[in-house]
Amino acid sequence: MPAPNLIIYIIPFVFSLILAIFLTPLVKKLAWRFDIVDRPGLSRKIHPRPTPLLGGTAVFLSFLIVLIFAWLLGWLDDGIIKPTQIWAIILGGTILIIGGILDDKYNLKPWQSFLFPVAAVIVAVTLGIGVRYVTNPFIAGSGPYGRALFYFSWVDLKIISFGALFSFLWLLGMIYTTKFLDGLDGLVAGVGAIGAIILFIVSLFWDVPQSGTSILCLILTGALLGFLVYNFHPASIFLGEGGATFVGFMLGVLSIISGGKIATALLIMGIPILDVVWVIFRRLFFEGRHIFDADRKHLHFRLLDVGLSHRQAVLFLYLLTLIFGSSALFLQSQYKVLALGVMVIVMVILGAILVLKYKKKLRN
Repeated sequence: MPAPNLIIYIIPFVFSLILAIFLTPLVKKLAWRFDIVDRPGLSRKIHPRPTPLLGGTAVFLSFLIVLIFAWLLGWLDDGIIKPTQIWAIILGGTILIIGGILDDKYNLKPWQSFLFPVAAVIVAVTLGIGVRYVTNPFIAGSGPYGRALFYFSWVDLKIISFGALFSFLWLLGMIYTTKFLDGLDGLVAGVGAIGAIILFIVSLFWDVPQSGTSILCLILTGALLGFLVYNFHPASIFLGEGGATFVGFMLGVLSIISGGKIATALLIMGIPILDVVWVIFRRLFFEGRHIFDADRKHLHFRLLDVGLSHRQAVLFLYLLTLIFGSSALFLQSQYKVLALGVMVIVMVILGAILVLKYKKKLRN
């Protein structure tokens, strides 16, 4: 395998980083001008002063400009990523950002804001962002197809493709995971950057030199880190609806086109996913509320309630993401399943500790 051209890695990362640093203040001015601002008031809104939204627009534009630049130069032509998949990323991301701008400005109803992620995912799946097989981690075989647990083309029907349905649910789940995670300054941007870096390292193990996926991961990382300059606590601008959903969308897409690294993405986003699952379960079955009724019972808010500072809570969640996400770099498939089990146990123990400490704090 020929040595990779480091310039093709460095330039996309640096350019997207610089663009995000440059574009974010411009987007901030537009947000103030058109009064697209998040104002304190609700109990779950912990920022002390009005803060502009639309930060995700700067992230997306930085990502999009460098993506087009790399595509025109042929840096994404690795023989695996298809042009339709690149269009899927562009169009899906555009839909999410437009929906996010409308939601940030007009505070859309949950069912209205739901339409945009659904539309983005349908476009992405239709244009080729799809899982073709799920491997059995406990058996050996000649290549992924030789040890497939489910190979979707074997069971596809004329009316509905199970592979497309699986991909639809996966992408929509990732979108709503980062949407619900977006409660603390820098949390989604930082977790997204860590996830993109891990997926970049995973892509280096491909048998294709200079894979297009690795470059896409670096473009996303640069855009998020450039934005994080302004978004880390105390944030001067927020991602907004479009940015929060775009990060989840891209992590979901990258995990599919990087060879179906679903288990890796689950390890990266496992703690937030488990938090979202528990919150939805609690709202539906214990409290009888709508799943989109926001509250302060997410894990990141629980960390604040027991006494961690804003930065400490965010850095703690960065650490969990890094630990479990990095484990995917060293573990074989069967051990990734074990790591996922350990993560569930950690989440249960952590949740129990936080609830008990919070109740003790209230009694005192």
